[in-house]
Amino acid sequence: MSPCCRTAAGKDRPRREVADVFRLYGEAYARVHPLSPDQSEVMRAIVSCRTAALGGHVERCDLCGFERLSYNSCRNRHCPKCQSMAKAEWLEARQAELLPVGYYHAVFTLPHDLNPWALYNKKALFDLLFRAVAETLQEFGRDPKHGLGGKIGFIALLHTWDQQLRLHLHLHCLIPGGALCDQGARWASARDNFLFPVKALSKVFRGKYIAFLKAAFRKGTHNCPVKIHET
Repeated sequence: MSPCCRTAAGKDRPRREVADVFRLYGEAYARVHPLSPDQSEVMRAIVSCRTAALGGHVERCDLCGFERLSYNSCRNRHCPKCQSMAKAEWLEARQAELLPVGYYHAVFTLPHDLNPWALYNKKALFDLLFRAVAETLQEFGRDPKHGLGGKIGFIALLHTWDQQLRLHLHLHCLIPGGALCDQGARWASARDNFLFPVKALSKVFRGKYIAFLKAAFRKGTHNCPVKIHET
C-alpha cells in the first residue's frame, strides 16, 4: 500500500446503495411478493456484503503504519459492489477484441410459458437456448441468401431477470458485421444497417428450440412441474 491509503475510505460512495434499500424495505417487500430461494440468497448476500457479518481483515501500510479495517465481500455476481471491478476488467478485455467493423445487437427471448420448466431445469434449458441461438446465427451466416456466406462470430450473454426482477429469460448477442469466407482467407462485410432478416431469424430459432425441447421431453430426464402437450 502507498501513503494514499490515508484517503478516507468510501468518500465518493453514494448516499444510498442497493444494500440500504434491501435493509429498509426487503422484508416488507418479500411478505407481499414471495421471493424464490435464489432471489432471497442474492438479497442476503448484498445486505451482508462488506459488513461484519462476513468477517474482515486489517490493511496496513508498510510505509506509514496506517491501518484500516476492511470487511469481506460477498462475491455474489449480482452484487453491484463486488461486480464493478469485474465488469470493468471484462469490458476492457472485450474492447481489446473489437474488430474495425460495425456491430449488431440481437436478443433471443424465451416465452414466459416456459418459466416453470426452466426454474426446475436451469442448466438443461439454458444450454438448449445457447445451442439454438448459436446454430441459428451460424446457419444464417453461412447462407448466401440471408447472410454472408461465411463463418461469423458473436458474444452471447444470458439474462434471466428484467428490470423489475421478474423472470425473463433471454440472450443478448453482440455480432460483428461480417464473416470469414473461403476458409478464413476473405472477409465479407455486412450491408450497412442490416445483418439478417429478423422474421426469418425468429422463425428458425423458434423451430430449433422447440425441436430441442421435444427431444428433451421425450427422454424424460428433466423435471417437469407443468403439463406440456406436444403438437
